[in-house]
Amino acid sequence: MSKQLDAARSSKQLQTDMHWKENIVYEIYVRSFNDSNGDGIGDLRGVLEKIDYIADLGVTAVWLSPIFDSPNRDYGYDVIDYRNIHPEYGTMEDFDELLQAFHERDIRLIMEIVPNHTSSDHPWFREALKGKDNPYRDYYIWRPGSEDGGPPNNWTSFLGDSSWKYHEETGEYYLHTYAWHQPDLNWENPKVREEICGAMDFWLEKGTDGFRIDTANVLSKDMRFPDTDETERIQGSGEPFYKNGPHIHGYLREMREKVFSRYPIFTMGESSQVELEDVEKYTLPERRELDLILMIEASKICDESNDMWQSKPWELRHMKDIMRKWLKDLHDEAWIGMYLSNHDHVRMVSYLGDDEEHREQSAKMLSVFLMTLRGTPNLLQGEELGMTNAHFFSTIDDIKEQQALAYYKLMVDERGEDPETILRRVLKKNRDHSRTPMQWTDEGGAGFTTGKPWQRINPNKSEINAAQQENDPDSVLNLYRRMIRLRRDHPVLTLGTYEPVLDDHEHIYAYLRENDEESWLVVLNFSRTATQVELPFDLRDRLTEADCAVCSDESKLQDLSRGSADLDAYAYFVFKLN
Repeated sequence: MSKQLDAARSSKQLQTDMHWKENIVYEIYVRSFNDSNGDGIGDLRGVLEKIDYIADLGVTAVWLSPIFDSPNRDYGYDVIDYRNIHPEYGTMEDFDELLQAFHERDIRLIMEIVPNHTSSDHPWFREALKGKDNPYRDYYIWRPGSEDGGPPNNWTSFLGDSSWKYHEETGEYYLHTYAWHQPDLNWENPKVREEICGAMDFWLEKGTDGFRIDTANVLSKDMRFPDTDETERIQGSGEPFYKNGPHIHGYLREMREKVFSRYPIFTMGESSQVELEDVEKYTLPERRELDLILMIEASKICDESNDMWQSKPWELRHMKDIMRKWLKDLHDEAWIGMYLSNHDHVRMVSYLGDDEEHREQSAKMLSVFLMTLRGTPNLLQGEELGMTNAHFFSTIDDIKEQQALAYYKLMVDERGEDPETILRRVLKKNRDHSRTPMQWTDEGGAGFTTGKPWQRINPNKSEINAAQQENDPDSVLNLYRRMIRLRRDHPVLTLGTYEPVLDDHEHIYAYLRENDEESWLVVLNFSRTATQVELPFDLRDRLTEADCAVCSDESKLQDLSRGSADLDAYAYFVFKLN
C-alpha cells in the first residue's frame, strides 16, 4: 500500500471492529449541501464546515455525489476529467483536507464514479470526433446508419429520443443510452477499462474508502444492437440489451482484481432491472465482483412500469412483498444497500408518508423503518430533518433536471399531449425535489448560502430546519441519531434474519430481526389513521418483559404487551425481546 494511502489513514485505523456491511451511509448531494463562499452552490469546504454535524448524526460513511470536472449539463454525471474536481466544488487540497477530517472522525468517504459514459466535452470524445482512424475513436460505440440512413436501431435513450446521435463529418452514429451529450464508453475496448481502473486507483491511493458505481449493470451491451419490441416504453427501450449485459460480470471481476482487491474498501453498485439471481451474481463473495447492490425497487413503488412519470396507487402489501423479496428470499451471503430516497427520487416522507397533516410523525416512523431493515442503509441529506418535496414548483421553468425536461418536451412538443397533464406529472415526480438546498436555519438562504442559491429553497425551511431540531429531544433529527446509535450498538439490526409478522394486515407492518444472541420486534403503523393491531400469541408472552428501545407512545406499551392495541397514525415501536 502506498505511503500516501498510509498517511491518509494514519490518524486512525477505520472501524476495525465493524464489518463493512454494518455501515450507515449518508448521501451528500454536494451542490445542495452547504455553500462556503456565497456563490449559491454547495462545495467541499461547505461539507467540511458541517463535518461535526455529520459526525454527531452517527453515520459511519459518507457518499459524495459526483464532484469530477464537468460541464454540468447533468451536474457531474457528464464527466470531462475523472482525476480532477470541478472548480465550483473546490480544489484537490480541499478534498484532501475533507478526507482527513472524515478519517479523524472514523467516517469512511465513498466517492461516486460514472463509468458508463463521459461528457461529449471529454478530451477522449473530442479526439474521437476527428476521424474513424483516431486512436480514441474506439473509446466510444459507433455504428453506420440503417439502410434508410436512420439510426442503427430503434432504441430510445432514458430521455426519450433515439439512443443514437449522428455525426455528419464522419458519417456514423454514436450510442448514448442517456443524453446525447453523454456518449457511452465502449467497455469492450481494454484501453477504456484500463482508463477507468486507473481513475479509481487514483482516488483510492489518496485514501478514499470505496465507490458508489453509477449504472453498474449497464456497462456491457449486446453489440449486435437488435431492435427492441418494447415500443410502449417512453424512455430507455433498449434496456433488455444492456441491463446485465453479456460481459458485465467479467468486467466487474476484472475491476475487483485490478483495483478493489488492493484496498480496504467497499463498493456499492447502482442498478435497475435486477432480480434476486442478478444481485446474487453481483454480490456473492465468492464471485468477487461488487460488495452490494443498491435496492431501487421501494423508491419506484409509485411508478407505472411503462412510464415512470405516471403514478399508480400503492398499498402496504406491495411494500411488504418488495421487502420480503430482498430481505428474506435473497441468498444470505448476497447483500443490498437499502434506501427509500436519494438524489434521483422524490423525498420519502412525501411518497411513503404524509408530508402535510402528519409530516413529522410519518418522517419519524420512516426513520425507524429504514434503520431496522436488513442491509446497509443509505440516508439522503435532509431526510434526518423530515425534508419534503418542493410543492412550490409550479411551472416547467422551475425544473432543472434533464430527464424531466426531456419528458415534457417529448410528450408535449412531439406527441401533442395535454401540457397541463404532463406538467402535473413532471412537477410531482422530478428529481429536483430531493436536490433543493439543505435547510440549516430559517433564515433567507436557509443557512445554505449567503448568495443566490442554484436551486430554489423550500419555503417550509421556517418549520423544517436543523437549528430548530438540534436541541429538541423529540425532533426527527434526534430520533435519527437515536436510531443510528441503536443500529450501531446492535449488529442484529443489520445482519440478523428478517421475518415478517402480521403479513396480511393492511396498515400494520411488523417484523422480527434475530440472530443467535438477540431478538427484536418492530411494529409500524403505515396509515394516516388510528389502526388496531393484535399480535400473535407466541409474541405476547415474549413481550411481557420486553424492553421498548424506541416508541412513539409509551401509553400503548401495556396494551401491546397484552397483544392488542389501537395505534395512532404512523406509530412506531421497537422492542428488544427476551
